[in-house]
Amino acid sequence: MDTESTYSGYSYYSGRSRGSHRHGERSRDRHKSRSKDSRSEKSVTINTPPAEPLLGDTAVRGEQVQDDNWGETTTAITGTSEHSLSQEDIVRITKDLEDSVGLDCRRYFTRTLAIILGLLVFLTPLAFLVLPHILWPDKLQSCGTACEGLFISVAFKLLILLLAVWALFFRPARAGLPRVYVFRALLAVLVLLFVISYWLFYGVRILDSQDENYQGIVQYAVSLVDALLFIHYLAIVLLELRQLQPCYSVCVTRSTDGETRHYNLGQLSIQRAALAIIEHYYCDFPVHNPALLSASKSRAAKHLAGLKVYNVDAGPGNNAAAGIAHSQSRAMIAAAARRRDTSHNELYYEEAEHERRVRKRRARLVVAVEEAFTHIKRMQEEEQKKAPGDVMDPREAAQAIFPSMARALQKYLRTTKQQHCHSMESIQQHLAFCITNNMTPKAFLESYLTPGPTVQYSRDFWRARQWTLISEASVTSGLKDGTIFLLKCVDFSLVVTSKKIPYIQMSEEYIDPKSHKFVLRLQSETSV
Repeated sequence: MDTESTYSGYSYYSGRSRGSHRHGERSRDRHKSRSKDSRSEKSVTINTPPAEPLLGDTAVRGEQVQDDNWGETTTAITGTSEHSLSQEDIVRITKDLEDSVGLDCRRYFTRTLAIILGLLVFLTPLAFLVLPHILWPDKLQSCGTACEGLFISVAFKLLILLLAVWALFFRPARAGLPRVYVFRALLAVLVLLFVISYWLFYGVRILDSQDENYQGIVQYAVSLVDALLFIHYLAIVLLELRQLQPCYSVCVTRSTDGETRHYNLGQLSIQRAALAIIEHYYCDFPVHNPALLSASKSRAAKHLAGLKVYNVDAGPGNNAAAGIAHSQSRAMIAAAARRRDTSHNELYYEEAEHERRVRKRRARLVVAVEEAFTHIKRMQEEEQKKAPGDVMDPREAAQAIFPSMARALQKYLRTTKQQHCHSMESIQQHLAFCITNNMTPKAFLESYLTPGPTVQYSRDFWRARQWTLISEASVTSGLKDGTIFLLKCVDFSLVVTSKKIPYIQMSEEYIDPKSHKFVLRLQSETSV
């Protein structure tokens, strides 16, 4: 019992155990023997979580006792072996494969339809010009110079249309959206109906009657190309220009740490707005660091583990004493909770100690890096005196000076919970890059002293993410005032709220230039 009472926390004993602590050594021995007898006959009831460290405490304690070697003592503890799979893992893998296959099929299907429609559009004017020469060449009337000028016009217009369509529609896809882009689908349907209507008119009025006026046929093909150019202009307005004017202000909040940014967006659908927000997130938000969130969880687990209540008098034949002991233990737990209201002091001193350690290790890191770069300058001066074949390249120079700053950098990254964001290879590459471009120590340290945006880190932190759009409204509908949707990934989610930019009424106030003029009247008489 003494060994359990020495644990950090409070141990309350109901019944006679409270009075036994006020006697001498003899009463303590009698209480110890009595508690042993009761423990052998009755089960111990624990009303709070056990005093052993929780999983979170174990992880935190493991981080505190880790040494400064890169990955040598890091051990990942898992519940299954390396080659075992649970039923949930199999279901998740199957779902991921189905989703990936569905997305790939839809992407290739959409691209195939776009290519077929593009070939139909560009081959239709040429077919209008070629078919009369194939079907009834003897009946055609020669049009001479007029037709040749129209041929040149059709050729250049088709070339311009080809380049414009390639620049607008055949760009690399930035993301896979859950629904079809409405405006692009409407434009494709419009072009298809337009080409079909031209073919119907061509078949009824030209092919059936075998029109002999070839100049009219050429002008008909020119009108088709002109109409396609106007449709492309409409596509530029709907797909590019319409969304340029800001109409909504969206607030993006990361659910884990509350990091917030504000952006202005135009007339966009919810899925297009989500895509724009994700692109801004990778460039503007600092990298998500789950290790920084473990401190508060470990602190809460420590406070829960510090409270331990025993009821040694509980049993089938002692119900009344058990009820009294239960009520007394509840009262003592409430008193302990009131005493724990001073936990803000612990939080204050913990944060102050952490800031002190960060400043101390930052100073050591700055000094170590400055000394390393000073050593580089000396090496460069010595290499100028050597033969050209003995000159050290930036990669070798980085590997030569890296050990002098490695320990200070490792300690600083562990203190600031950034050790998982930077590997030894990436640090050496960045050091070689700084040496190659003759950068200062401050420029080298900026990547580690200040957390950068997500896109600056390796692909494991940003490219392999799959986002899920959660919205009550249809994702193809436009943004509105008060629209709320979520962008969810594995570790966190982005909560997006949109507000309409208010209408601004400006008025003009005219100020008469003569109102600024005044007359200074001086009196010649002065008082004596």
